[in-house]
Amino acid sequence: MATAGKVIKCKAAVAWEAGKPLSIEEVEVAPPQAMEVRVKILYTALCHTDVYFWEAKGQTPVFPRILGHEAGGIVESVGEGVTELAPGDHVLPVFTGECKECVHCKSEESNMCDLLRINVDRGVMMGDGKSRFTINGKPIFHFVGTSTFSEYTVIHVGCLAKINPEAPLDKVCVLSCGISTGLGATLNVAKPVKGSTVAIFGLGAVGLAAMEGARLAGASRIIGVDLNPAKYEEAKKFGCTDFVNPKDHDKPVQEVLVEMTNGGVDRSVECTGNVNAMISAFECVHDGWGVAVLVGVPHKEAVFKTHPMNFLNEKTLKGTFFGNYKPRTDLPNVVEMYMKKELELEKFITHSVPFSEINTAFDLMLKGEGLRCIMRMGE
Repeated sequence: MATAGKVIKCKAAVAWEAGKPLSIEEVEVAPPQAMEVRVKILYTALCHTDVYFWEAKGQTPVFPRILGHEAGGIVESVGEGVTELAPGDHVLPVFTGECKECVHCKSEESNMCDLLRINVDRGVMMGDGKSRFTINGKPIFHFVGTSTFSEYTVIHVGCLAKINPEAPLDKVCVLSCGISTGLGATLNVAKPVKGSTVAIFGLGAVGLAAMEGARLAGASRIIGVDLNPAKYEEAKKFGCTDFVNPKDHDKPVQEVLVEMTNGGVDRSVECTGNVNAMISAFECVHDGWGVAVLVGVPHKEAVFKTHPMNFLNEKTLKGTFFGNYKPRTDLPNVVEMYMKKELELEKFITHSVPFSEINTAFDLMLKGEGLRCIMRMGE
């Protein structure tokens, strides 16, 4: 492309300071260096993680910064040493990577790449420790290696999944983070068999993606657990057969679920990050074969307490990161599940706004309205 090797000027939404509305600015995006790729972002979605780091209440504040990590785009140019991607390829950026060389990447059981595992504090590229974004020569920091709230961004090749160019990027962009996380937690980690009973704790986008996984696996009973009763209607589209609000009961929700299911659910997936919900999700599974999977990220001081007899009674507790998907190897196959009409993505996308109205997407998420808001770049 004519722009290869040159600085590109484009629009980006910059977070200048914590909690302040993003500002649409003209930024300079440097060409990709060795093992980097410059991507033209066509669609980006807002995920709760962006809001969390924008608020910067619980972690190291890194500003000014270009947030964004759930997106779809097209390769504009590639840096030295990049052989598996070429200009024009359709890609999903991912906040974690797959170098294909480390012990984790070579293990069939892990997706936690040593080189490219998520780093929330790093605001620069790994190769030279510099940012590829500037405004009037001053650096603007990156976010989790992706920074998709920009019309162009520079990403390490190991954090880009090359996908079917026929796949509509305005739909499959949601697979680059939250939906894959929930879906994989069920399909790859909980692995419910056909006809089983599954409980999902937390019915946000990730929880509903876990529920979609249970539906795809053929679960006969899917119980949604949430403190907001309004979530039940939406959850029915994802296969929810029963709904439990812990506030409606005067005993722990795990006891309610054990009674409802004659001894406990076969599988549970916890998507809230609340440590009490995690304990409930574990204690509500059936002895002998029950498996609980933790997806939600707890706060730093959280401690998980349960009686060791729960383990001796053959209940299993597992955790997962990004649904145990290896980004480059596995995400193209998840896109194909959508293309074959097995996986439904449209129901996750509740809003769409022009990129210039990005603060509207933040407002919707802060109010807890909808699941995913897609932003159309160039508008």
